Amino acid sequence: MRTDTPSPAPHAADTHDMIRVQGARENNLKDVSIEIPKRRLTVFTGVSGSGKSSLVFGTIAAESQRLINETYSTFVQGFMPTLARPEVDVLDGLTTAIIVDQERMGGNPRSTVGTATDANAMLRILFSRLGRPHIGSAQAFSFNVASISGAGAVTIERGGQAVKERREFSITGGMCPRCEGTGSVTDFDLTQLYDDSKSLNEGALTIPGYSMDGWYGRIFSGCGFFDPDKPIRAFTKKELHDLLYKEPVKIKVEGINLTYEGLIPKIQKSMLSKDVDSMQPHIRAFVERVVTFTTCPDCGGTRLNEAARSSKIAGISIADACAMQISDLAAWIRDLDEPSVAPLLAKLQHTLDSFVKIGLGYLSLNRPSGTLSGGEAQRTKMIRHLGSSLTDVTYVFDEPTIGLHPHDIQRMNELLLQLRNKGNTVLVVEHKPETIAIADHVVDLGPGAGTAGGEVVFEGTVEGLRASGTRTGRHLDDRAHLKPTVRTPSGRLEVRGADTHNLQNVDVDIPLGVLTVVTGVAGSGKSSLIHGSVSGRDGVVTVDQGAIRGSRRSNPATYTGLLDPIRKAFAKANGVKPALFSANSEGACPACNGAGVIYTDLAMMAGVATTCEECEGKRFQASVLEYHLGGRDISEVLAMSVNEAEEFFGAGEARTPAAHKILDRLADVGLGYLTLGQPLTTLSGGERQRLKLATQMATTGGVYVLDEPTTGLHLADVEHLLALLDRLVDSGKSVIVIEHHQAVMAHADWIIDLGPGAGHDGGRIVFEGTPADLVAARSTLTGEHLAAYVGA
Repeated sequence: MRTDTPSPAPHAADTHDMIRVQGARENNLKDVSIEIPKRRLTVFTGVSGSGKSSLVFGTIAAESQRLINETYSTFVQGFMPTLARPEVDVLDGLTTAIIVDQERMGGNPRSTVGTATDANAMLRILFSRLGRPHIGSAQAFSFNVASISGAGAVTIERGGQAVKERREFSITGGMCPRCEGTGSVTDFDLTQLYDDSKSLNEGALTIPGYSMDGWYGRIFSGCGFFDPDKPIRAFTKKELHDLLYKEPVKIKVEGINLTYEGLIPKIQKSMLSKDVDSMQPHIRAFVERVVTFTTCPDCGGTRLNEAARSSKIAGISIADACAMQISDLAAWIRDLDEPSVAPLLAKLQHTLDSFVKIGLGYLSLNRPSGTLSGGEAQRTKMIRHLGSSLTDVTYVFDEPTIGLHPHDIQRMNELLLQLRNKGNTVLVVEHKPETIAIADHVVDLGPGAGTAGGEVVFEGTVEGLRASGTRTGRHLDDRAHLKPTVRTPSGRLEVRGADTHNLQNVDVDIPLGVLTVVTGVAGSGKSSLIHGSVSGRDGVVTVDQGAIRGSRRSNPATYTGLLDPIRKAFAKANGVKPALFSANSEGACPACNGAGVIYTDLAMMAGVATTCEECEGKRFQASVLEYHLGGRDISEVLAMSVNEAEEFFGAGEARTPAAHKILDRLADVGLGYLTLGQPLTTLSGGERQRLKLATQMATTGGVYVLDEPTTGLHLADVEHLLALLDRLVDSGKSVIVIEHHQAVMAHADWIIDLGPGAGHDGGRIVFEGTPADLVAARSTLTGEHLAAYVGA
């Protein structure tokens, strides 16, 4: 007799162990169908622009978020971002998706690392309970809450009668009244606002847009507060005060009611209320010239008023706590033994320890979040999810190794595996071989970029990928070699006494005429050294990864100035004016105003963008499309990829040298697959940086500073980038690269290594010399990893 019972059939609930995608067509995906195992670590690879983000973020994560949002009431949905259903036939087996992307955190001047991660909120409660002297509730420690008090009569309806009562109220906030919680005050250099030897009518004002020919001229002439024909230096005190500081007053000019306001309050409202990075270049240059931002003398840059700074726990105020390096703050919190706030201390301790665990222990809570790099911002967002008890969740990461030194990548890999081992599905878009190596499952997209990509070229294990012969498989084990000879510098760029952020009085000579790589662990002071002491100098062109400011109408052709020669060529060939060939000007389709699509807002439902029926998405009037150049109309030219357009404008009837030169530069930086009319809002961080580089290559600068140009680059494209850097140096330029990629380090002529650690453990030069010397010495973390990489 058999005593063992036959194993039962698997439970129906256990059969859903795959995320099934069928017929995905988002962006450039070509009917992609794949099955992704759940509770495993899946890495998506492929060249830049092959469709990885379209599949992972645009399809899987977007649909998961949309379905979760639909579970809320329409009232709540009205406050949430609206998402359209992705173009896909079937999406099955989805779980809740938590997206950790590399979008830079907001540039709001009030946002700090502490406010973005809720660490500040917990500290405020802690100080409101334990701080001595006790000054009020948690908002008394908030630099975003101003102190207000007031009193007056209020009318209350009670029992059918209106009763008047006197009420008083007061709010105790922590905001410094002088700088309004921003930590800095603005000072105006009046000599940059006007030329005091001239009168207003002679054009004394040097403010962009303030010309005497328009409305401003009428207001200044008709306000009667001063004589517009009198030189400004001859103004009385009152006249000068009225010109510069007068509060808004109603005036009548030529029978029209207008408002007159002094120049300085007007500039503060129109220009200084905006984020500096979002301004047009000429206005930004004016603001940087005329306004000096100095640390607020009242609060010393802490943003908090005197009362908030006076309340202390064990001799430490909340301002001191926020200024501490997070690793030190975590140690201070650990020493506080207060049973009355034990749950709060435990949660705060966990948050601060997560910072240290993820490699951000060198930051401080008062660091403005807009100054974090893409990698730091992504790791800051990860903090919420470390140690979370949630399981069976899909975590979606976008290149989590960005901005990480090889030493830190190991730590990031451990975190990804830790999330997977808790029973979560981890999807990672990644180029670094160190992270691809830990994958349980690999999906390789390609074979090329843009229209040449969008297909799954391999699915399986890492070993299978190596043997597969795809572009990623072939390049997975690529290792750069140290150069046998290095270039000789043509000069030196001296940096003396650099002390920005954590730099400890650094003196260094950066060689010119060669390729210099600045490296070191995350937080060691690389960006502080280069951006703080080199970037602002004459002849230095800095290309960073910051977002390109542009609307959904902007595209590579408008951003690089390529459209100007193309419009002129079309106009010349057809004997009409160039404005006709602009979708933002006279040639725009009247139905969609040149957008190509008509947007319909549906409140809390996803807005619908329907292709314009009149122009069929081509953005131009039908009459404009009758004009041809080389057999193509303007909409067909904008639909070309850079590589196609380069050929088209290079020879034959459409030959346009000015356009060809710009297209050459775009192809040089590896953007040959982009279409000329692709909206800038769809570009990745690495693509944006390379687009900026292509634009800046036309400038006359002698020194180029690049901030991690390998971000978002496939292993195969790193070779192209190195060739481009070589071409720049050989043409007589000096190139300084802040970089963690060992291939770029090995290719350098000179390496400056900062460290030895991050935060206050870094900020010193630990090595200067050639890559070969760094490998031979192995005296630093970078040296050890570079030696292992080149196989020395």
